[in-house]
Amino acid sequence: MIKNLLRGFGALSLAVVPLIASAPAQAAEVPESLRAARVATLADAVGLVPVEDENRTGYTPAAFKHWNSGDLADGCNTRNEVLLAEATTAPAVASGCKLSGGSWLSYYDGQEVTDPGALTIDHMVPLAEAWDSGASAWTAARREAYANDQGSAVSLAAVTARTVRQKADQDPAQWLPPAPEAHCRYVGEWVTTKLRWQLTADTTEMDALKVLAEGPCEDSIVSYTPAP
Repeated sequence: MIKNLLRGFGALSLAVVPLIASAPAQAAEVPESLRAARVATLADAVGLVPVEDENRTGYTPAAFKHWNSGDLADGCNTRNEVLLAEATTAPAVASGCKLSGGSWLSYYDGQEVTDPGALTIDHMVPLAEAWDSGASAWTAARREAYANDQGSAVSLAAVTARTVRQKADQDPAQWLPPAPEAHCRYVGEWVTTKLRWQLTADTTEMDALKVLAEGPCEDSIVSYTPAP
């Protein structure tokens, strides 16, 4: 049985979006009545991701404003909110939300980290990939919401800077975490984020997702809600 260990979710629970996720990426805000969490096998969830060609024309990281002040009025920005949420041992929080001490487990490579400065907050679906997959049609406000998404436990991950550099803007057809035991969790979280934000996948990406979802990750379960 694949063990998917997530913030705020059970061992076989990942966070994604509902079975209405086939709507185009530039669709209007999803009504509250349609934002209830749904549960599906990873294979079924993969089947809900629309397949489209990618187009990076016009992309710039500045199109996704981050890190903003986060969801809480505690003086911490989104980066530090994620560090606080994912710490295995809570760090000390000084004035201005300066963090020290604490410990984290970087699940991409299984490394324990005790210096928050050694961690990068990774966008599960990189900003450039999101742009390619539909975010180019979004408003600036929606792209900012995506880049700072704390409404899902899996949209952002505190992991070692080294693995984020290796990953860059690549999708699962091109890159998977160096820790083999992380592959199913990672793919589940990738699909979760694509569905949550109604993003598409290109053919090569979709083929790789299907191979994993129907093979080594066939026992994985995902739960998901669409972004507001």
